[in-house]
Amino acid sequence: MSRRSFWRIPSITPAAVALLLAAPMLARAQNEAKRDAAAPGTAEQRAARAYETARGNPLDLEAFLRRMPKGADLHYHEFGGIYAESWIREGAEDGLCIDLARHAFVAAQPNCGAGHAPAAKAFTDQNLYDSLVNAFSMRSFVPTSGTSGHDRFFDTFDKFFLAGNHHAGERLDEIASRAAAQNEQYLEIMVTPDFSHTIQIAKEIGWREDLAQLRDALLARGLRDDVAVARAERDQAEASRRALEHCGTPQEKPACKVTIRYIYQILRDFPKEQVFAQTLLGFEVGSADPRFVGLTYVQPEDNTTPMADYTLQMKFIDFLHGVYPKPHLNLHAGELALGLVPPEGLCCHIRLAVELGHSERIGHGVDVMHEDRPYDLLKEMAAKHVMVEINLTSNDVILGVKGKDHPFPIYRKFHVPVALSTDDEGVSRIDMTHEYVRAAETYALSYTDLKQLVRTGLEHNFLPGASLWREPDVFTRIAAACAPDAAGAAKPSAGCASFLKASEKAQQQWELERRFHEFEGSF
Repeated sequence: MSRRSFWRIPSITPAAVALLLAAPMLARAQNEAKRDAAAPGTAEQRAARAYETARGNPLDLEAFLRRMPKGADLHYHEFGGIYAESWIREGAEDGLCIDLARHAFVAAQPNCGAGHAPAAKAFTDQNLYDSLVNAFSMRSFVPTSGTSGHDRFFDTFDKFFLAGNHHAGERLDEIASRAAAQNEQYLEIMVTPDFSHTIQIAKEIGWREDLAQLRDALLARGLRDDVAVARAERDQAEASRRALEHCGTPQEKPACKVTIRYIYQILRDFPKEQVFAQTLLGFEVGSADPRFVGLTYVQPEDNTTPMADYTLQMKFIDFLHGVYPKPHLNLHAGELALGLVPPEGLCCHIRLAVELGHSERIGHGVDVMHEDRPYDLLKEMAAKHVMVEINLTSNDVILGVKGKDHPFPIYRKFHVPVALSTDDEGVSRIDMTHEYVRAAETYALSYTDLKQLVRTGLEHNFLPGASLWREPDVFTRIAAACAPDAAGAAKPSAGCASFLKASEKAQQQWELERRFHEFEGSF
């Protein structure tokens, strides 16, 4: 072979030569990263170096963050958290039918009629199965003229709504198992117990301007009977979950260690007398059952009724909070964007939720910079330690708000406490790790930033008891009773143990510190 023909070999290109020359440098960089991770320093510093190395590759970053303790998910809708595959299984087990035009569950009467098919058929028809997964979630969705991500997202819930509540324990198990696999330890799940009896009473009584009189009339007609219904639903679901996870047995699954409490969901897109009745029932349930630690309003904030009645609904909260001070409040507010509603519709929902609705946490809070006097509002939220539940993927999918257009960095700049959450991980086809990866990549967060987010989540949970930390949202000094101890130690001192025993919140925070010690000690 001549020298001339050698240089005609097509596989030896300038790009290939560059790669060959770069290979030693790449190998040297990888070796330096490994050496840095193993370098002397505290366990936290070694973990931080490992994190910085992992940021160089999305898959490495995902693996790092999946293992990292993530504390709590405080904004989690039960129905929205279940993956489509589980809904299909439930529909098949319950003998439901599929409307083939809408790809939605319908009841058998007694069989599936024309245009319908048994849900079980999905397991022998891959095209049907795939179509149902897409219909029950945002998978494969591409916005088109007349169908936005917002519309498609909220439309999914009607498609699997008929699934029976007797599967509630299986849903809790799915949620807890996924959380445990990602090193989460605490969840506040939004649920809507059966309120059909309460709605019927409200319809019969009708609207009354005097809220005290309306409350008295609803209670006189037996609204409190539905408190027992809500408690019974949770009793059954939790018993089923414990059985599925073999809790308290040698075969106990990791999901058993995930603590779950509930936020009572109120559907705000109803006539005002019905929304008030639901709100009253939520306060009654939250006052009677310690598993229900808070209340919130749900359904699209931009719908006609919530937009028209928003201030009135905050007045419902204000009045009932004075009667029932125990339940906490984490209201959905500011899940709006310019163009979704008129500009004046962005004026004040977050402010009203904080100042009139007594909200201790804000769900979403996306439109904060479009509110009246936004910087004053941010300072007020920081001063009051009102935490914002940040749902990055949800806000992107539903509102088209992401990256620099999202107020997450602004909240942090003004020292408003923030924590990441998933919102509806099943519908969005995500999990909590995905949200941490997204936040880390989009906003160049450090390992210290991530720990701050995790600790903030547990600082603002609604469990009873004092915080482990001396100052709100300052994670440098622990409570005086535990000051002699290393946070998260396996055997706290007697005084610290007594303090922890008296506070469910501090117990969770102590467990988080133990998990951080274990995680960071692995580097």
